[in-house]
Amino acid sequence: MITINKKAPDFSLPDEKGVLHTLSQYVGKWVVVYFYPRDNTPGCTKEACSFRDAKSIYDKEDIIVLGISKDSVASHQKFSTALHLSFPILSDPTHTTIEAYGAWASKTFMGKEFLGTLRKTILVDPAGVIRKIYDSVDVNTHAEDIIKDIRSFV
Repeated sequence: MITINKKAPDFSLPDEKGVLHTLSQYVGKWVVVYFYPRDNTPGCTKEACSFRDAKSIYDKEDIIVLGISKDSVASHQKFSTALHLSFPILSDPTHTTIEAYGAWASKTFMGKEFLGTLRKTILVDPAGVIRKIYDSVDVNTHAEDIIKDIRSFV
């Protein structure tokens, strides 16, 4: 299980173009690792668009955003293209990384219980250490909330 002030688990996952990304390649930068349930759903779309719309601020502050879900690379490519996303979204179909970060759990939808991806964000500092875990997010303000939190740490 992940905890604040501990090293974040490394991973190697393909993005929407099939390019592999590892957390360790971003050492020296703040990294937002956000997990989301599924491409093309209302909440996930809104969250992705909020990160896209904050791109200029994130770039200025040298913050990397990585979205992760269990959807396929092909699904991510369609999602990213349709929304003009400006950051990588990574495919974890075996949910290994999702589980390592505590974002895989039992969920209920329309009376059915199943295992799935939780909406959860991990803020990783430039040394690769977890600084904040967001177990509950407001997709309308999440991108801005993270910027405020990073500024409070610096």
